[in-house]
Amino acid sequence: MASICVKMIHSTYESGGTGSPSNPLKFKNQDYKKLKNALLSKGQLFQDEEFPANLDSLGNLEEITEEQLKEVQWLRPRDLNPAAAFIVDGLSRFDFKQGDVGNCWFLSSIGSLTLCKSLLVEVVPQDQNFKDGYAGIFHFRFWRFGKWVDVVIDDLLPTQDRIPVSVSSRSGGEFWAPLLEKAYAKLCGSYGDMIAGLNPEAFKDFSGGVNMNYNLSKNQPGLFDVMKRAFQCNAMLGCGTFSG
Repeated sequence: MASICVKMIHSTYESGGTGSPSNPLKFKNQDYKKLKNALLSKGQLFQDEEFPANLDSLGNLEEITEEQLKEVQWLRPRDLNPAAAFIVDGLSRFDFKQGDVGNCWFLSSIGSLTLCKSLLVEVVPQDQNFKDGYAGIFHFRFWRFGKWVDVVIDDLLPTQDRIPVSVSSRSGGEFWAPLLEKAYAKLCGSYGDMIAGLNPEAFKDFSGGVNMNYNLSKNQPGLFDVMKRAFQCNAMLGCGTFSG
């Protein structure tokens, strides 16, 4: 289904049309290539004025006290690990773990996305790293209100005691997931605005596709067959529980 979905996504737009996968809209009018080239020519690292490294970008994080928020430091992956890498041996749902931000719905959705490679490369441009041409700037793509948008971020991550406040790398050296999360937080408005969502929200923003929901508190005849067919078609699947 993922490969079919990608074909449908591309067929929806004129080749190279604005808002298409090959020519996404520039979120906040930030042009990744132009910004990066300017930074490289000046020998500077990107600091994003549209999503600054401050408390406004963190937003309301219920899991973190006001005192703890005051101690947050924004550090670049290279500050956390001199051998920082964007991707190591491909992208996997085992690459990352949750932090203090209550966005498990988003992280589980990323995990499902890693199993749909054709969609994954639409969302996470693979030609990014911390070596050749590094300027502290990265970008990711999401489907938003009928158009694909390219979201530019700097790589300053919120940390406490040098540990990322939110999603972090299990190996300590791979940073595609924390940076993807930051791009989505910018799209939403803040890290706090990502708390308590649902899988279908992220699935839609990863694909522009249609989702189907099943309420597991009620009997759902044939649900296993539906899941089996979806799995065979390489669709994204997810589930969630609510407190109480």
